Amino acid sequence: MNMMRSMKIFTGAVLITAALSAPAFSQGAPQTLSLTKVDPATLATGYRTSKVVGSAVYNAANEKVGTIDDLIVTPGDKVPFAVLSVGGFLGVGTKYVVVPSNALEVRDNKMVLPGATKESLKALPDFKYAK
Repeated sequence: MNMMRSMKIFTGAVLITAALSAPAFSQGAPQTLSLTKVDPATLATGYRTSKVVGSAVYNAANEKVGTIDDLIVTPGDKVPFAVLSVGGFLGVGTKYVVVPSNALEVRDNKMVLPGATKESLKALPDFKYAK
């Protein structure tokens, strides 16, 4: 009887080992991951979103033309977009517009949108946040 029990335990252990060592296949499309090398020293010279959001935006004539309300990254685009609030006073009459973040330049620690005026930004289509 001891021999029979030992054989059952041995057979069970072999079956469990075989099941665990077989490759696992997931459903759906195979996934690949490609890593990008990032230089931490270069990255450290960038601007954190927590510091960018809320920043005033100036034009080339050093006139304030808006404020960065948010940064948005879409699934299909590689360039983030900046949502600017323009016009209004204390949130009343404020209009939101979107510009590619690469249109903004940093000059003397200021966010600059070359060629922009309050009027040109107000003429852009309204941006509405999805709920």
